[in-house]
Amino acid sequence: MPTEIHYHAQPLAPTDADAVVLVGRKSRLLAADVAAHLPAEAAALLPALVDAVSPGDDGGAATTFLTTERPRRVVVCVLPEGASRHNSPSRPHAIAALLGRHVPSVPQVSVLLCLDAVAHAFAAGSAVARAWAVYTRKSGPAKDRAVHVSLLAADAPVPSGVLASIQRAADGIRLACRLVETPAAELHTDAFVDEAREVATRVGAQMTFIRGTDLNERGFGGLWGIGKAATRPPALVVLSHTPAGAARSVAWVGKGIVYDTGGLSLKGKTDMPGMKRDMGGAACVLAAFEAAVRGGFPDALHAVLCLAENAIGPEAVRNDDVLTLYSGKTVEVNNTDAEGRIVLADGIAYAVKHLSPEIIVDLATLTGAQLMSTGKRHAAIVSNDEALEARCVAAGRHSGDLVHPLPYAPEFFRGEFKSDLADLKNSVKDRMNAQSSCAAQFIAEQLGEFTGGWLHVDIAGPVEAESRATGYGVALLMSLFGVDATETTTGTGSSPSAA
Repeated sequence: MPTEIHYHAQPLAPTDADAVVLVGRKSRLLAADVAAHLPAEAAALLPALVDAVSPGDDGGAATTFLTTERPRRVVVCVLPEGASRHNSPSRPHAIAALLGRHVPSVPQVSVLLCLDAVAHAFAAGSAVARAWAVYTRKSGPAKDRAVHVSLLAADAPVPSGVLASIQRAADGIRLACRLVETPAAELHTDAFVDEAREVATRVGAQMTFIRGTDLNERGFGGLWGIGKAATRPPALVVLSHTPAGAARSVAWVGKGIVYDTGGLSLKGKTDMPGMKRDMGGAACVLAAFEAAVRGGFPDALHAVLCLAENAIGPEAVRNDDVLTLYSGKTVEVNNTDAEGRIVLADGIAYAVKHLSPEIIVDLATLTGAQLMSTGKRHAAIVSNDEALEARCVAAGRHSGDLVHPLPYAPEFFRGEFKSDLADLKNSVKDRMNAQSSCAAQFIAEQLGEFTGGWLHVDIAGPVEAESRATGYGVALLMSLFGVDATETTTGTGSSPSAA
């Protein structure tokens, strides 16, 4: 069912909706200002409805049907009471899951987010965008659903600028979800280039791309080596927003493996399904770029997409092959299923050489070890800048795209890539030595003399939830770089406070 989401400063009249959905903690749902927005019959039933729910860690819901007034259906989604210091206080995980399960399939839905504080608005509003799938190929007639979301904070009205930024974030999240969900037969590298071109057109950005054999001729041995066996050629795509008076340059680099078979180091039958999502980093970067530019990003911003399909064929890169990356470093391939770091290496080196960035952020579904390190909800981050790392943690809690730092210690991890005949191998010698930090270090080796802030975000786990895409990273980048209308960008990034 196609779902459109719209955000409003004031709750819609309940009679305009086929269903009203209230979301909040128990005490907030029972506040007088919440009841004031409901029909009399619904307000009278609300205490018993809330009391019937035992939310636990994941939240819970209850539904009632009205007999005398519209809407006929009222749903109460009760959020968990507890939110630990490593979670977002707005409980976005529960908001998305509860809405996805309990919002009825009716044409008009009014959602009232009953917030404890206005500081929770961005994460809560962004969570709504993750509740319903965007891509579907189910048969049968499509039914449209319009979801109108209002935010009612206990301490202050939600500013119009924040509402506008939530709408941009939601649009970006939905775009990223659609891209991540689309099978590679439809979203191959050529189609991804077209998607990037459409974004560039919509926001008036400059687009540069290098594709196919041109990559090899211009020194992008990593992208070319990984993608050359596919029927659709690999590509490096760069979107650039360069406003007048920009004080600095920022580069976001995304891994865009549209499908990952593992190459000749073939994945098994249970590991390969879902590998259409191995381009989640590039999807996030593209969608966040559009959201940021639409929000008036004041500095030069570049989105670098490293697009390839890790396919098997006569031209497939072999274990033992040596590739020359754009940085000039040579890589002895010892695992063709560790391909993401190779294509990212070329994108990072391009950013350093040509975009003059003060900050580089790369996002990638890079390692299965990330899930063992930080789990399914928290992306793993590695950074050469402690202040940037701290800001990213705060931005994660503020946006709902949670992160947790891993060790940055090049001296402990460089040795894992030692090769007797090239500068590096692409996969670690010892898989028990912080694999995710090691993978990040492989990327860091391409930075050369770069002295700015570098942040690596491994999103292998949070790119999906319950087998569907989450659009992870769009809200994180918006919050980190101050385009969520809650902070002013300063220094090397915004400094959102943990709510």
